[in-house]
Amino acid sequence: MEMQAHGDLGALLRSWRDRLSPVDVGYPAGIARRATGLRREELAALAGLSVDYVVRLEQGRARRPSAQVAASLARALQLSDTERDHLYVLAGLLPPSPREVPAHIPPGVGRLITRLGEIPLAVFTASWDLITCSPLWAALLGEPVQPAVGRPNLIRSLFTDAALHSGEGYIVSRSGSIEAFGASLVADLRRVHGQYPDDRGVNALVDELLVASEPFRELWQSGAVGEHQSERKVVRNDIVGDVELDCDVFSVAGTDLRIVAYTAATGSPAAAKLDFLRVSAIAAVRA
Repeated sequence: MEMQAHGDLGALLRSWRDRLSPVDVGYPAGIARRATGLRREELAALAGLSVDYVVRLEQGRARRPSAQVAASLARALQLSDTERDHLYVLAGLLPPSPREVPAHIPPGVGRLITRLGEIPLAVFTASWDLITCSPLWAALLGEPVQPAVGRPNLIRSLFTDAALHSGEGYIVSRSGSIEAFGASLVADLRRVHGQYPDDRGVNALVDELLVASEPFRELWQSGAVGEHQSERKVVRNDIVGDVELDCDVFSVAGTDLRIVAYTAATGSPAAAKLDFLRVSAIAAVRA
């Protein structure tokens, strides 16, 4: 059921765009600008929208963005939860329910992610949907593969061979076996399923995997409940070969988001390989 749209959505989008510092979304400081905020084309790129559509929204010629577009705009504009909910109301949408898995990145977390962008880093929802990742994450593991519907999901990728990333980057070994890794993720998903029983995305994922994957079905039927932990991993990359890295998972209090970061000790061979990939990623962006 949709809510009735009201207010000037276009004016508010312009106001939010004007107040956001380009530095806080990863654009370099010192570039000559007429205004201090984001350009329309920059907001469009961050939200994954066309510049023409952003223009039409701001001019009031488009008034009813979809929930997916509203979520992308809220994330790109680094809105607070209250501002995000107001954006949904102005768009004639019901704001996300607290009984659904959160997928909104708070402003402080968004700035943190931008400033930590020189390490391979990604943000997942509690049910392991990939929301965003740093350029070095993409250089290490490949660009995220967007499915026809929804977001790339780590658990679906593991149990159905659905591509999470493009290219040749993938994990070839862990401190535990691949079976232990899968069992940890399924136990974690069961915990999330209990916490958000009305989330349609979580229910659909469980139903899909119960049919598509016998290993998942066996693990799910075991009833194990747990929380996925950090561990050391080896990533195979087509440019630098095998890279052994510490993989740490950080939970964002109040949002249930997971920040996953790969790091290596300073001066180690793995750190040198990450430095090489970092330079390659920067060169690719500037090309």
